[in-house]
Amino acid sequence: MNDEHDDKLIATARQLSTEISPATDLWPGIAQAIAAPQRSRWTPMLAQAAAVVLLIGMSSGLTYIAVKDQPQIIEAPRTDLVFEQAAFGGRYTLGLEYQEAHGNLAAQLDQELGRLSPESREEVEKNLEMIRSAIAQINKALKEEPDNALLQGLLLKTYREELAMMQRVGGLTQHVMSRKDI
Repeated sequence: MNDEHDDKLIATARQLSTEISPATDLWPGIAQAIAAPQRSRWTPMLAQAAAVVLLIGMSSGLTYIAVKDQPQIIEAPRTDLVFEQAAFGGRYTLGLEYQEAHGNLAAQLDQELGRLSPESREEVEKNLEMIRSAIAQINKALKEEPDNALLQGLLLKTYREELAMMQRVGGLTQHVMSRKDI
C-alpha cells in the first residue's frame, strides 16, 4: 500500500471518538446473560418425554386397579336371532328370499320373452346362459375351495347380475308396451 494513503487513514481514525456510550444502559442485561448458565436444549424434551411416560404408566395402573376386582359379565346369547351361513358352494344353498325372488323373476321372464322379437329373445337367452354357465363354474371351483372368499364374493355378484338381467328384461318389455308415442 501507499504510505500517504495509510497516513490519511490513521489521521481519520484518530479523529473518531474512543468511547461510544449506548443510548440506554445495556450492561446489566449483558452481565446477567454472561453470568447465567446456559440450559441444554435437550432438557425440555427429556422432561416432556418423562412426563409422557409417567402419564401412561399412571393411567395404565389406574385402569388395572379399576378393572381387576370387577367380576366378568358374560351375556347369554340372544335366542331370537337367526344365523345363516354366509358361504356358498357345494355345502351351502342360497337363502329362501333369493329362491323366491328368482322363481318370481323366472316366471315373469318367461312371459316377457314372449313379447320380444326373436332376435332380442335369442340375445337375452344367450346372455342368461353365459351368466348361468359362470355360476356353474364358480360353484364347481367352490366345491374344491369352499372357504375361498374371493370365489364366494364372485358368486354372489354373479347371482345379483342374473337377477338384474331378469329384472331389466321385464322392465324393458313393460316400458315398450306402455309407450304411447309410437
